[in-house]
Amino acid sequence: MKTINKFLVIVMVFLTIGITVVACSSSKKTLTENNIPVVAGVEEEFKLEKSGAQLWGETCNRCHLAPSPADYNDTDWETISLHMRVRANLTENDVAKIEEFLKSAN
Repeated sequence: MKTINKFLVIVMVFLTIGITVVACSSSKKTLTENNIPVVAGVEEEFKLEKSGAQLWGETCNRCHLAPSPADYNDTDWETISLHMRVRANLTENDVAKIEEFLKSAN
């Protein structure tokens, strides 16, 4: 009896995942001039702004341990930010947020 219950639970999990995938993939699509499908309104709908602290934690920890904001002064953070913008392929807006966070926290 326990084997049947486990099997039913596994089947239900897979069905739930399958339904979720199908529901998420059936968005309204439009075509551009080049007939490339584009999901309508995705950028506006899911555009979430991250804080400098979130970006610092996510971005800096991708390749190395993120240093403490107190490890460097404001001038050092400006230089490091410029260097890491190039190395980590960050946007100017992201770097500004990270730099603002680091300067406020040191």
